Amino acid sequence: MGFGNQEDAGTLVGKIKAVALPLCQSENIELVHVEFGPGSNEKMVRIYIDKPGGITMDDCVSISRQLGDLIDIHIERIGSYRLEVSSPGPNRPLNEKKDFHRFAGEKIKIETYEAVEGQKKFTGILEQINDDSVVIAVDGKKVEIADLMISKAMLAGQ
Repeated sequence: MGFGNQEDAGTLVGKIKAVALPLCQSENIELVHVEFGPGSNEKMVRIYIDKPGGITMDDCVSISRQLGDLIDIHIERIGSYRLEVSSPGPNRPLNEKKDFHRFAGEKIKIETYEAVEGQKKFTGILEQINDDSVVIAVDGKKVEIADLMISKAMLAGQ
């Protein structure tokens, strides 16, 4: 990774989420995803936020200013970093079950850890969300994928 080890990056992501989540909730904004890793000259902290109707540039600037101060105050040993706050865009990740419920009926992409019905990548309409699986329609055929098999899921964009 170029700095520390993977565990350090994972720990920092957890700390950043712990600082960012209450801020986002207070602003009625959803914290979608946090990334931490090497940038071109310094470490990069990327925060993806969303809200019904979409995120504006003003939302990004406001969260960026407030979060930068909070990170500087609450997170030790982060060192020099660049903070980037943006919308998740048309390929928004689906990280939690509530994300699947929110985007039922939308076109999504799913990647699995192991082959399901002979393949590991699926693009289709999210038709059904069960307690421990999702069903997507791929070319008119329904495919059920267990939650534990999903390595990555995102909106398929336009």
